[in-house]
Amino acid sequence: MTDTASTQLKAAKVPVPTGGVAPTAGGPFDAQDSAVEAADVPRGVSERSTNGSTSKSRTSVGQKETRGKVHALHRLVAVASKWPFGVTVSAAVLASAAIAALAPDLLSGSDPLHTDLLAAHESPSLAHPFGTDQLGRDVLTRVVHGARLSLFIGVTATVLAVAIGVTLGLIAGIGNRLVDAVASRAFDLLGAFPEILLALVLITFTGTGAANLILAIGIAAAPRFARVMRAETRAVRGSEFVAQAGLLTRSRARIVVRHILPNALRSLPVVVTLGLGTSILGAAALSFLGFGPKPPVPEWGSMLAEAHGDLRIAWWSVVFPGAAVTVVVLATTVLGRYAGHRFERRAQL
Repeated sequence: MTDTASTQLKAAKVPVPTGGVAPTAGGPFDAQDSAVEAADVPRGVSERSTNGSTSKSRTSVGQKETRGKVHALHRLVAVASKWPFGVTVSAAVLASAAIAALAPDLLSGSDPLHTDLLAAHESPSLAHPFGTDQLGRDVLTRVVHGARLSLFIGVTATVLAVAIGVTLGLIAGIGNRLVDAVASRAFDLLGAFPEILLALVLITFTGTGAANLILAIGIAAAPRFARVMRAETRAVRGSEFVAQAGLLTRSRARIVVRHILPNALRSLPVVVTLGLGTSILGAAALSFLGFGPKPPVPEWGSMLAEAHGDLRIAWWSVVFPGAAVTVVVLATTVLGRYAGHRFERRAQL
């Protein structure tokens, strides 16, 4: 009787796997039960749950991006509220000009080249807020689209002038006495002439067109930046930290790149801001004289050249392009002077 009971107990024992881990109660059936439960879940329910989680994650990401943009806008408004009123207005003007240059269709969706002779010389109205020109083209549309080429010429010419001026000024500042003397006399000689006059002389040799206009204005404006860069380089070169850097390293190029150049460029943004307005004005003036882009391409200077003969009968075709040039140049001048005052205050501290 005892042998029979022990035999039945041995037969009832569950075999242990080779891995040495004993299964839990009902172990062989757990995997089957989970498989059956997974099979019983409808496919549509799982897909809806996945899609719902994905849409929630996308919504959360979108909400975070929106909150970031709103926070950045609030910070911008807070900074602008501390500016003087004229500086705020100037910043708004330049922002509007930048929008007109980058995305003119946001401000005016019409075609700047569309002509309608039956609507020629119409005075400002709701349909044409700035009126129409001698060919019936909408003046507002042409002013908005003309900002792209006018600002492009001014900005590109300023960048070219800065590149040339910084290079020549740096060479004159770190050079010996002979190099410095020759470069200084050359800068003073070129600076004695108005920039627009130098650009006019240069463009008579290079020819007309937007590229030649950029080249002429950039070369004519380079002496201004060269003189500033030369003076700043000489001042930084004689400072104590540059002398100490010379004791630590023998590489003159490394001293120039790491110590002299970054410190000499600190006051340059102020001069660049003022020079930008001068370049825009010079580009419009030379375009008015016929050296810039040719009609019917919308550009502020060429628009003035086309409409100056109609000043008595259609004043709006001349006033609004001229006002665009004037307002943008004044805005850059105000911002440049404000930046200059801020830089002087920090230098005094």
